[in-house]
Amino acid sequence: MRMTLNLSSEAIAKVRQLALERRLPMGVVASELILQALEARKPPRVRNGVPLFSSQACAGGKASPPGIALVNRLRDQEL
Repeated sequence: MRMTLNLSSEAIAKVRQLALERRLPMGVVASELILQALEARKPPRVRNGVPLFSSQACAGGKASPPGIALVNRLRDQEL
């Protein structure tokens, strides 16, 4: 479907860059970004009043969740 949108030059530049990196048309990249932004409006899961994040949210799913040793080391560091 064709549609005319008035986008900022910054938005166009970023979509163009992503399209070049992914070797996809700009329309496909823009559609994916719009759909991702709209899906992000789902309310987060909450436990005891604290929002929960999936373990895949850590480094894009490439890293495992932090272990107790890392948590203790970060807690004990001086700021």
